[in-house]
Amino acid sequence: MKKRSLLIFALLFATSFLLNAQAPPNPPGNASNGGGPVGGNAPIGSGMAIMLVMGAVYAGWKRAEQ
Repeated sequence: MKKRSLLIFALLFATSFLLNAQAPPNPPGNASNGGGPVGGNAPIGSGMAIMLVMGAVYAGWKRAEQ
């Protein structure tokens, strides 16, 4: 069983070098023509507030368990 597992691992490891990802596309020449910044001006303020509130609630919960 150990020999079989080692053989399967070796085959998967050896074939992983044949799988290559596609190259990324070229960046646009002029970002002002509608391309915009990477991420699309996504706001992170409200997500950060939600994460901080959830962290505080979790910390309070753990504190109350003690």
